[in-house]
Amino acid sequence: MKNTLAVFENFKIRRIYDEKTETWYFSVVDIIQALIQQPDYRAARNYWKVLKNRLNKEGSESVTKCNQLKLEAVDGKYYLTDVANPETLLRLIQSVPSPKAEPIKLWLAKVGNERLQDMADPGKSLDRARQYWQQHGRSEKWIQQRMMGQETRNKLTDYWKDHEITKEEEYATLTNIIHEEWSGITVKEHKNIKGLKTQNLRDHMSEAELIFTALAELSTRQIAETMAATGMTENAVAGKKGGRIAKKARLDLEEKTGKKVVNGNNYLPPKDTKHIENK
Repeated sequence: MKNTLAVFENFKIRRIYDEKTETWYFSVVDIIQALIQQPDYRAARNYWKVLKNRLNKEGSESVTKCNQLKLEAVDGKYYLTDVANPETLLRLIQSVPSPKAEPIKLWLAKVGNERLQDMADPGKSLDRARQYWQQHGRSEKWIQQRMMGQETRNKLTDYWKDHEITKEEEYATLTNIIHEEWSGITVKEHKNIKGLKTQNLRDHMSEAELIFTALAELSTRQIAETMAATGMTENAVAGKKGGRIAKKARLDLEEKTGKKVVNGNNYLPPKDTKHIENK
């Protein structure tokens, strides 16, 4: 895990990146402090304590989905601190009356994950994404493939959500099963080949990599629907079968072209790019 700081207006927000689940977790107290514009950390901590108790009594899932991870405090030491992913924070924010609620939602959409962008602002998220990719030199063809792939991905995760896949770790595990099946390597290994750290792998895929990822995920969803797959075990089986379909197509293309689909190319700025041999 990687500790780092983000800043919302004048408030420092501690966060930590879990490479296994590819998820940012933010300090709940820091978010609360920014929401209520409270310069005194202890007052913000007390506010969260009271709110947490109230939400617990109400049976709110937002509290139960908070984790505890070690974050660095002002004294330089690390203490267990309540943290939450952006989706959980989005729900918590709704429980705090604050004029900063909407601004901090938009801020989280920028520094959090893709799925939150869809939740926080569904109507504009695709336009923002398209504009971002255009600014970073992506071709219209690449952008179209990236957006189609994201739609395919969202339909798959929606299926999982409706069939007893609830934990971030489960989403990550199933994603990795599909990815390793079609590409022959794990998501982490693929990121390492491209020299990526916290960046989104799909934002640095080639057109071919995007297409085979989408094929694997589309196949997985359709197989899962046919099987009526429910829970981790059945969805993992569907993931392997879906991934194999894309694997067969990849191997066939590689045989015909003599070129590997999985490669080390990325869209990092030149100063961050290292020469990586194609796998």
